[in-house]
Amino acid sequence: MTHSFLTHLDCSRCDRTYDADRPAGLCECGSPLLARYDLAAARSAITPAALAARPATLWRYHELLPVRESGHIVSFGEGMTPLLPMPRLAARVGVRELWMKDDGQLPTGTFKARGAAVGVSRAAELGVRSVAMPTNGNAGAAWSAYCARAGLRSLIVMPVDAPQVNRAECAVTGAELHLVDGLISDAGRLVSQAVAADETLFDVSTLKEPYRIEGKKTIGLEIAEQLGWSLPDVILCPTGGGVGLIAIYKALLELRELGWIDGALPRLVAVQAAGCAPIAAAFAAGARESRAWPDAKTVAFGVTVPKPLGDFLVLDAVYATGGTAIAIPDEDILAAEREAAQLEGTFTCPEGAACFAAARQLARDGWLSADESVVVLNTGTGLKYPDTVVTPVTAAAAPPA
Repeated sequence: MTHSFLTHLDCSRCDRTYDADRPAGLCECGSPLLARYDLAAARSAITPAALAARPATLWRYHELLPVRESGHIVSFGEGMTPLLPMPRLAARVGVRELWMKDDGQLPTGTFKARGAAVGVSRAAELGVRSVAMPTNGNAGAAWSAYCARAGLRSLIVMPVDAPQVNRAECAVTGAELHLVDGLISDAGRLVSQAVAADETLFDVSTLKEPYRIEGKKTIGLEIAEQLGWSLPDVILCPTGGGVGLIAIYKALLELRELGWIDGALPRLVAVQAAGCAPIAAAFAAGARESRAWPDAKTVAFGVTVPKPLGDFLVLDAVYATGGTAIAIPDEDILAAEREAAQLEGTFTCPEGAACFAAARQLARDGWLSADESVVVLNTGTGLKYPDTVVTPVTAAAAPPA
């Protein structure tokens, strides 16, 4: 039985194709590469019913993932995270159904584990032994953990302002960690210099290799399967580098080609923070690419990406599905984080909370209607951002005996 129906890599902007069985970075034109599959053959080999009998990890979709042989899979059991109904919050927002896809329950506590699992597995399968990447924190923590499990060397560069827990995760798993006084774009320049100076290092920066997106594609596959191969009306996704939204759109297109879903695709919403909103600004202007955001800063540290490499892919997905892009102020993000916790008991990351705030704003503006079903992607556990929630605690008298 074929383990993967991967065929080749396509440039996301021009007509060049590449061999999928050699380590690959960007296209010659400087654009990201996308993995392609023989979906006609996959359709003959697997069915939704067959998937249901498989272990509840992201690897249940292995025919639609790039790892050629099961023995090369590097795993902590990631995937098939809960799709939690949020009825009280739905009533507060003003929609018929509100679901939270809770990727805070993944290994290392964020959805970055999906991309790391597939990216590291494929890199190791192709003979890569050392990787380098810039990160806002969570991706570095995930990739360093999976690299340790695979026996690969990892060089991680992150802003000095990144959450301290991410530093600890990288350090304890043996990554070569470097801190930069700046943003992820500054970290990216240092990684580029390191890769140029050391030919053994493979650059796995966001969208500079084609397989992180394949891991995150499983978010869309899982949502469709968990809803009985039907789809919500809207999916809201925190957007920094944009891989999550791009990946969900790719998953939906592949599912439609497989014939497992039909009808209109969900409207995709790119949710950004007002302190760093290049995609939202580009969408408001009707543009196909973004401009670099000056002086980027937000409590939603994971989406602090001033100029995403894949901005045009995010915008293409938003336009194609009739979606939108929205920027949320930090005070609304923090209020939504607390509201979700108090109404539903869910401690989300700030990036996920931004999506709840966005849903409220879109409903208030009439973009979301009261009869619609909505899925929010919570990309991480709030436990990784303890400093974003400061609750005064006072001493209390002992409870009565």
